[in-house]
Amino acid sequence: MNKFLKMISIIFIILVLFVLYYFFIAKAPEQKKIIWGVNFSQMQSEALKLNWKETYLAILNDLGVKNIKILPQWDWIEGKRNDFYFNDVDWQISQAEKHKAKIIYVVGMKTGRWPECHVPMWANRLSKQEQQDEILKYIKEVIIRYKGSEAIVAWQAENEPLFKFGQCPWYDKDFLIKEVALIKSLDSTRPVIISDSGEQSSWLKTAKIGDIVGVTMYRKVWVHITNKFGFYGIFPIPPVFYYHKAQIIKYLFNKDVISTELQAEPWAYKLFYEVSIEEQEKSMNLNQFKQNIIYAQNTGLSEFYFWGTEWWYWLKETQNKPEIWNEAKKLF
Repeated sequence: MNKFLKMISIIFIILVLFVLYYFFIAKAPEQKKIIWGVNFSQMQSEALKLNWKETYLAILNDLGVKNIKILPQWDWIEGKRNDFYFNDVDWQISQAEKHKAKIIYVVGMKTGRWPECHVPMWANRLSKQEQQDEILKYIKEVIIRYKGSEAIVAWQAENEPLFKFGQCPWYDKDFLIKEVALIKSLDSTRPVIISDSGEQSSWLKTAKIGDIVGVTMYRKVWVHITNKFGFYGIFPIPPVFYYHKAQIIKYLFNKDVISTELQAEPWAYKLFYEVSIEEQEKSMNLNQFKQNIIYAQNTGLSEFYFWGTEWWYWLKETQNKPEIWNEAKKLF
């Protein structure tokens, strides 16, 4: 019996050491070609008191970005029930076409940027089932309107729809499956991305649903302890952690993993534009930005979308701090 327990203990220790090496010590192979893109939010640009069209054009013309993930909001497009305002999104897509840029279009209720879920005022009064019916109608309007655009290369159904973060009325995996099915029924030519937390999820549930798995990649964030206490911390995850998780997803589901949200802006104890520039730079500055790029390059993934391009432009235009903007230029 003692010999048996000893053997089990040895096997267990070997397995633990293997897992530690596999996920935390080994190195990912170098990617020879990496696609760098950015996220763009009209709402975020306006929250920073920027001219959002000027910001978008600067991203295309000055930065030279060719891959953009746009985050249109349901509440902005359908502020009144059955009354869809697409003018601003039309302009974003037409400019992408003009500049031969590729777009990932995020559609649904939870599309990113606080409060994450963007439910129109009129829909707040509806039941869950009624809200879901309206979301499907909204998605149908979007897909039919834009599936003819040569700029759009993929749809993303919601943003981290199974990760419970933000002010959202509900989370529903079965409904997400319905959303994806609807998108595919309306446009079978493009893949559907499902995104997930890169740091706090196995990615298995999302991999079962979408064609591509999109993951976040955050490095330095505010760790909230209580209403009065917290600290800035680094996620204790080595780059190879992403690579081997992506390999598992590829092996089990034959799905690719990309980073749809690579941290390139501050994460403070409240919305970063409500704190001082000194506080912002505690979690994101030129040095941290460079470190995040190196970290991403070492994950073995081949496609990344920066989260924070509006902030770079704000730094350059209003704070006379163009360093991050200029550093980013080198990648595009």
